[in-house]
Amino acid sequence: MENFIAYNPTSLHFGKGILADLVPAIRQYGKRILVVYGQGSVKRSGLYEKITHSLQSAGMEVFEYGGIRSNPIIEDVESAAAIGRDNGVDMVLAIGGGSVIDSAKVIALTIPVSHPAWDFFVGKATPQSGLPIITVLTLAATGTEMNPFSVVSNQKARMKAAVSSPLAFPKHSFLDPELTMTVPRDYTAFGIADLMAHCMEAWFGAGNCPMSDKLILSIIKEAMEAGPPLLNDLQSYELRARIMYAATLALNGITIQGKVSGDWGVHAAGHILSLLYDVPHGASLTIVYPAWMRLFKSQIGSRIADLGSAMFNESLTADQAIGRIEGFFLSLDCPVKLRDMNLRNPSMADMVEAMETSKVNGMNMKFKEGDYLKLVELFY
Repeated sequence: MENFIAYNPTSLHFGKGILADLVPAIRQYGKRILVVYGQGSVKRSGLYEKITHSLQSAGMEVFEYGGIRSNPIIEDVESAAAIGRDNGVDMVLAIGGGSVIDSAKVIALTIPVSHPAWDFFVGKATPQSGLPIITVLTLAATGTEMNPFSVVSNQKARMKAAVSSPLAFPKHSFLDPELTMTVPRDYTAFGIADLMAHCMEAWFGAGNCPMSDKLILSIIKEAMEAGPPLLNDLQSYELRARIMYAATLALNGITIQGKVSGDWGVHAAGHILSLLYDVPHGASLTIVYPAWMRLFKSQIGSRIADLGSAMFNESLTADQAIGRIEGFFLSLDCPVKLRDMNLRNPSMADMVEAMETSKVNGMNMKFKEGDYLKLVELFY
């Protein structure tokens, strides 16, 4: 078990009606707010109007940037940061899912600087300051509401990359499960798969910490227990709440403490599918994970078998475990092969080239020469 320092400064507000606490939380950071949101659902639902009205009624000035895509792009980050910079905003308020919150984090880091936001992603700059970030979560999946990570695409560079900074932790995150009830069945399923994949990245990371492994398995089993019935009852507050809390716990730091690292090779490869074909993030992971496990089975077969055996409460071989995990993803109606996404002419060569450009790799399991092609072949 490794030494570790546990640090998470985000105040998490969870439950029905917690938006009543939003204005008091925001007030301590100033009065000029940049509100960032996605492509219209928060306006159609009335949530945007409810929040902005409450802010304006409290004497705050609201500026906005809408239209963040489900696979966020660096151009939106730059445009939103310019609005925030030009109007001297005091903070960034994200209303939406993981893509909106990830974008808001980089926007908050970019407003104080003069260089391009992409410099943070390619190591040309390190965040030295950032505006406070407040989030109102509307999709349970990524865990970004309680961590310092952000992932954004740059189509010109043909890369989807991540940045991490303690400055990117949200100050406050508001999680009302009722706000996720309008999420359709497919994206609800992708969120369930996403939170499970986060736990699996920690499971296959380097180092040994039995306590963290127990937490990983508990979160996965919670998703397996609450996820399928939720897909049959999308209006269940209790099931929405269980998945929402599990998604936050899956990536707020508790699953990695005492270990060297997670792996994150599956996420890195999944980002390529999102970059090239706009595959939803959670769907990319259910395609990549079975393929990745088959690719590395000779090296981590016992670890795969242990995971599957614990998930399904019976003794399984590595091959059986992969098959059962793949089967569970299918039971959620998530794709496990590229053909399940009905993509138009996905190109092996393009995927391999993009993996090479992005230097796709894991922190524990390393890709060798020829492995990109072998992995892509397993997507079919």
